[in-house]
Amino acid sequence: MGIIIGLIITLGCVLGGFMAMGGHIEVLFQPWEVVIICGAALGTFVVANPMKTVKDAGKGILEAIKYSVPKEQEYLETLGILHAIMRELRTKSRNEVEAHIDNPEESAIFQAFPTVLKNHDLTHFICDYCRIIIIGNARPHEIEALMDEEIHTIRSDKLKAYHALVAMGDGFPALGICAAVLGVVKAMGALDQSPEILGGLIGAALVGTFLGIFMAYSVVGPIATQVKTVREKRNRLYVIVKQTLLAYMNGSLPQVALEFGRKTISAYDRPSIDAVEQSTLNAGHAENKAA
Repeated sequence: MGIIIGLIITLGCVLGGFMAMGGHIEVLFQPWEVVIICGAALGTFVVANPMKTVKDAGKGILEAIKYSVPKEQEYLETLGILHAIMRELRTKSRNEVEAHIDNPEESAIFQAFPTVLKNHDLTHFICDYCRIIIIGNARPHEIEALMDEEIHTIRSDKLKAYHALVAMGDGFPALGICAAVLGVVKAMGALDQSPEILGGLIGAALVGTFLGIFMAYSVVGPIATQVKTVREKRNRLYVIVKQTLLAYMNGSLPQVALEFGRKTISAYDRPSIDAVEQSTLNAGHAENKAA
């Protein structure tokens, strides 16, 4: 929603200012300039990136428009499922815990936290490291190094769409100049026409430069930044899992280990201790009923 509001404000100010200066808005309507600039940008985007990144960029733009960042409930469910698993690790046998980790889709624990279960990458991340904990041979500092490396890899993969959009945005001004040059070439073929016609053709050509700069700095650049913001916030869930499980491996009780994870959440979004405790209690009752 923020992107849409921002674009409305930007267009309103740019077009409103142009009209206030006495400009005619219809002069800016040059559809073939848009085809040249946006078509060339899309083509170079496809050439420069693997199809997986192209598709992920589209997904990232939708996430940015919807601002699909974790809400308090998602943080609470992430902490809640970690608490439930740590409690199982302390009180149940290895075979009983493995049943939940090997098949999370059919696990009563995971089913009690549908938001986490829907996030397949996060679910696999949790299960993989719980499996390592069950094996019991790895030391906490080794697990921490492995987690850091995996989180870094996940972040790099998730930000490929951002870097691709930034690169495309950087090319828009140059593509605008290309469209303007083509417009000037067209105008040169009308040198024998009246100044009024020639001026209109040159003005139409210059619209290409305007569109290229506008698309780069008012549309693609801000959207790319929003994609990065959303992806960074979603990546925070992995850090929560990391800090919580490491605290547990170092001897903390499940409820104390949760506090290590909770503290990694931004102060703007961080749920209170009471909210976390209430969420874990409610989840515990739900699991008991399911069992």
